[in-house]
Amino acid sequence: MYAAQYEITLPADYDMEIIRRRVATYGHLFDDRAGLGLKAYLIRERGVDGSPVNQYAPFYLWSDTGAMAHFLVGGGGFQAIVRDFGRPVVQHWTVVATLAGPARHTVPVTATSRRGPVPTDPDPAGTGLAERIEREIAEVTNLAGRDGVHTAVLAVDPRHWQLLRFVLWATSEAAGQDGEATERYAVPHLSVPGLAHLPEGRHW
Repeated sequence: MYAAQYEITLPADYDMEIIRRRVATYGHLFDDRAGLGLKAYLIRERGVDGSPVNQYAPFYLWSDTGAMAHFLVGGGGFQAIVRDFGRPVVQHWTVVATLAGPARHTVPVTATSRRGPVPTDPDPAGTGLAERIEREIAEVTNLAGRDGVHTAVLAVDPRHWQLLRFVLWATSEAAGQDGEATERYAVPHLSVPGLAHLPEGRHW
């Protein structure tokens, strides 16, 4: 499974209602997309929840890499982003754990993420990375059990050796429990065509 996200940073005086209308108009197009676990339509607004920028930053969990490829380069929808905003960098990670939270039955309104580098392994035997991932999985599993969590994800980018923790929350108040978050987003729409089939826990 792959996680993917692109960030479209907009001018400081941009009317974010334009993005909300875009999501309201087109968000349903991914509600039954084959090969997609979920798509969270994410917005950061300058001056809200500490955000320094206006940003549209959708987040995807793809269960089928062919479906992901079709979306990105096969005419499956990404061309509309390129047409309207230019071609953004698409960040992507290998997912190592997905977890359902107590609020899985709700519609989330907030998301948090934490990104950070994976430190160089000090162990000459090479076991430090696995141990670090085990600790991260334990931490995200603990977080996923808290009230208000819809879904929690842990993923790794092995090109830049970056870890991503992404959490969907039922309420903005509940999201305050993620004290390590580096970004916080509003979620005006969530498409969940493959939510019921996401693996639970560690992916190996």
